[in-house]
Amino acid sequence: MKTSIKNLMIGALAGTAMMGASLAQAASLNGAGATFPYPIYSKWFYEYNKSKGVQINYQSIGSGGGIQQLTNGTVDFGASDAPMTDDQISKVSGGVLHFPTVAGAVVLAYNLQGVESGLKLTSDVLTDMYMGTITKWNDPAIAGLNPGVTLPDLNITVAHRSDGSGTTNIFTNYLTKVSTKWASTVGFATSVKWPVGVGGKGNEGVAGLISQIPGTIGYVELAYAIKNKLPYASMKNKSGHYVEPTIESTTAAADGALKKMPSDFRMMITNAPGAEAYPICGFTWLLVHPTYSGDTVKTITDFLHWYLTEGEGMAKELYYAPLPESLIKKVEAKIEMIK
Repeated sequence: MKTSIKNLMIGALAGTAMMGASLAQAASLNGAGATFPYPIYSKWFYEYNKSKGVQINYQSIGSGGGIQQLTNGTVDFGASDAPMTDDQISKVSGGVLHFPTVAGAVVLAYNLQGVESGLKLTSDVLTDMYMGTITKWNDPAIAGLNPGVTLPDLNITVAHRSDGSGTTNIFTNYLTKVSTKWASTVGFATSVKWPVGVGGKGNEGVAGLISQIPGTIGYVELAYAIKNKLPYASMKNKSGHYVEPTIESTTAAADGALKKMPSDFRMMITNAPGAEAYPICGFTWLLVHPTYSGDTVKTITDFLHWYLTEGEGMAKELYYAPLPESLIKKVEAKIEMIK
């Protein structure tokens, strides 16, 4: 009798453990992709787990890697700063929905001893630096934009991403819009054939190269420049004003794009109009399937509602521009498409 009761108790405990494991599995999500929004996503996933008990595992491997893993079906969601093309979407079983999360600025950070943030650059000078035409920091083209600034007789090293990157897509999209030379020879994509420079993996890798090599300039998301205490340039925008990358100038760029926002939210906002708009900005997206099996539907839709209602309020402290309220309402409505 005692043995029978003991066996029943062991069986019950085993059943409870299996149920717990099942619930734990249902209350988790796996994602991969962009490094651009990683600081804010890390904050969101931590706060969401603390509040709701749902574990969200995220691999910060670059937009190209996130798109590939979503296509392969190895993650529940992807993340990208480059909207997927129609061709890419056609390769994903069941299709893809794009959920914009925040907007961010891609800044030109540099390592020049004695030169603080605010070095002025134009699209022409920046293009020539990345084409390898301007090779010295004291080149007259740079010096002429920055009277009173002592620029060293130092070689320019340009840093870029070595992995498939939405940040690269934003940056090269901007160069393609402002330079016919760049458009005809390099173009824009998550990965391009760079004329010159050294490559780093992720925003972290590029920020590391800038920190380590005197004379280096590279493009990173604003939060990475601030975190690594890297000075960064003010860019001359479409309206002819030199604009510092800030939350406000990023918001100005995003606001200018809203009138043309398509229903699927796939839109680039580089070189936006407006006197206050920083010209190298972009949205970043969560890439989500329209259909999921089992409890994953509720798990993922609950999180999507949470980031739109709770998470957006955390964006500014990490140097991202939150979505405008009018756009949030449209994005929330799209959640209903997930079944």
